[in-house]
Amino acid sequence: MSHLSVTAGFLPLIDAAPLIVARELAFAEEEGLNLTLRRAPSWSALRDLLTFGQVDAASMLSPIPVAQALGLGGGAAALDALMVTSLGGEMIAFPDHIVRHLGGADRTDPVALRSALPMPLRIGVPFPFSIHAELLYRWLGEEITVQTVPPPLLPDAMAAGELDLFIVGEPWATGAADRGIASLLLPGTAIWRAPPDKVLAMRRDRAEADPDLTGRLMRAVWRACRWLRLRENRITAAEIMARSPYLDLPPDLIERAMDSGVEFFEGCATFPWRSQAEWIGARLARRHGLDVTQARHAAQAVFRSDLYRLHLRPAGADLPAASSRLEGAVSEPGLHPAAAGRVLLLPDRFFDGAVFDPDTA
Repeated sequence: MSHLSVTAGFLPLIDAAPLIVARELAFAEEEGLNLTLRRAPSWSALRDLLTFGQVDAASMLSPIPVAQALGLGGGAAALDALMVTSLGGEMIAFPDHIVRHLGGADRTDPVALRSALPMPLRIGVPFPFSIHAELLYRWLGEEITVQTVPPPLLPDAMAAGELDLFIVGEPWATGAADRGIASLLLPGTAIWRAPPDKVLAMRRDRAEADPDLTGRLMRAVWRACRWLRLRENRITAAEIMARSPYLDLPPDLIERAMDSGVEFFEGCATFPWRSQAEWIGARLARRHGLDVTQARHAAQAVFRSDLYRLHLRPAGADLPAASSRLEGAVSEPGLHPAAAGRVLLLPDRFFDGAVFDPDTA
């Protein structure tokens, strides 16, 4: 097998683990790839690196390709989400002066917390087009105002008294708690049990023009996700991610942060459900005054379940029978129809029990 060179971008977060593990544990090499990883300082910088072809792929916030398809964010090139690389992994944190407002509110109950939090809040998110922002809008209401701060800088913004609450991918919230800057409030999975946080993204023209490279990269990352599903591998994963080219943080911090609810593989976690993209697209459209029907159609086209089935069927990936589903309808782990046999799906409930039906939304 001839080796192909590919460069992928990431931000220093635990859900960059699939790319990092694919390189460091030779899953990429076994697929015939010379994988180089490039760390970016912010999501806007990483989006631009991918859009302008300075990296071939990226561990990307799932709403960015959707926003780009809707003409939001300024990027011209079409970006596609080839597969989901992590569900969850977000954490909400707040400073000590908010504690008195919570009183005896149950901190595991998003509904009770919403009524106890003082409004308005100065809220930090890592990027306007992020699952982080969508979770907060879904929980606290569309009237909230958010400000963008790159993930590693959110704790410092709170320490400077500029934020009352932030949501960020781990390990930055746990790190802020260790430094005494913030207390941990809720994981993102308390709002939506299985939010598609990061995706493996490529420019559409690149992914379609070189299907051999696309398939090799998808299989390498999928195999890394499969390896990460085993809890006994997390110590090793934390030690790898702690290295200076990657997160450059203590391994024990990374290992603890991996208990924030992030899921890399089980329950068809890597499958890019088109209904997830439609949920994102519909919400972005309403907030930005766009036609919701057109936005949903454009959004679902960027979650490439067709390429997932093409390139990962030979690897043995579980393939659901359909590429869309009712989002928020699974309350218990269970078997569901598949392209062949049955597949396990994990709970994906919203905190208030609502269900998103892509056929009627």
